Amino acid sequence: MRRDLLEAVRMFLIRQSYREDIGQILAVAEHLDTVNLPNDRGHIERIVELSEKSFTEQVPAAEREYLFVLEDLEQQRVIGTSMVHAQHGTRRAPHIFFRVENDERYSYTLDRYFVHRTLRIGYNYDGPTEIGGLILLPEYRGNPEALGKLLSYVRFVFIRMHRGVFRDRVLSELLPPLDANGTSVLWEHLGRHFTGLTYQEADLLSKDNKEFIHALFPDDPIHTELLPAEVRAVIGQVGPETRGVEKILRRIGFDYAGQIDPFDGGPHFGARTDDITLVRDARQVRLATVEAADAERPWAILALENPAQRPGFRAVSSRILMMEDGRVGVTHDVRSRLAVEGDELVWMVKA
Repeated sequence: MRRDLLEAVRMFLIRQSYREDIGQILAVAEHLDTVNLPNDRGHIERIVELSEKSFTEQVPAAEREYLFVLEDLEQQRVIGTSMVHAQHGTRRAPHIFFRVENDERYSYTLDRYFVHRTLRIGYNYDGPTEIGGLILLPEYRGNPEALGKLLSYVRFVFIRMHRGVFRDRVLSELLPPLDANGTSVLWEHLGRHFTGLTYQEADLLSKDNKEFIHALFPDDPIHTELLPAEVRAVIGQVGPETRGVEKILRRIGFDYAGQIDPFDGGPHFGARTDDITLVRDARQVRLATVEAADAERPWAILALENPAQRPGFRAVSSRILMMEDGRVGVTHDVRSRLAVEGDELVWMVKA
């Protein structure tokens, strides 16, 4: 069977993660190895455990971290992940960043004017909601169902479903260009001199403990002119692997926040939560069953949560047919994946 036909009949489901997914989540994490989802089994186990407790509201709202997985139902395989942290930046674990600022200088004697770019360490103890952990296995990229966009967008539907849990701003930390060995040139020329740690050591340690940054980094602004040109060139730049993510974020209301990651120099993007189009436009609807919703119909993300089911949270993307009575037409297959049997309300946002 041709690849495009095979993909056309495959079925995908986004759901909350469970302990039995740990091995497959680790296999996905190997493809990117980020601080939010490191390629380390111990960390993955703790992330999944906290996620389960977050979905069942067993931890305070500010400590909740939700890990979603995308499953190829035919293969019974986890093929992607995404995450949302209810609050990134607390008194116990502040959000740490570099403010990218301009230092203007003028000499009347020389009649010379300069604008110097500086980095100043910043801390946020009452931080925003953060999205992260977005990974899709390479062989599933370019799928007709836009699986990467689905993985990203589902988090905003979930935020709307539980708006009271989340903060009034949402942050996304994007990866910059990295060396072939996965090392940050900014860290090698800056952070390593202040901490004595390799990029990988600092990145992993910072998942659970950021005290060393507060203790060892200078509080005074750092002039980037003192850094090599190749380092200055990557500050605030989006890496090739995350340019698609940048486009998605800008499309729904995010913009560069004038901040970068102190480890790798990647830019921070932010938005007011209620101004994010997907949060603003998500609403509850009732479903009707139709034989088909052809390719001319709009795409939508459909999601619902039922603690009595397993998985409790599930979401799909589907072509939809808007009915005259206000209901949304979907195929029987979509209802089956969502486990919708009756007339219950489902959250929807056009994608």
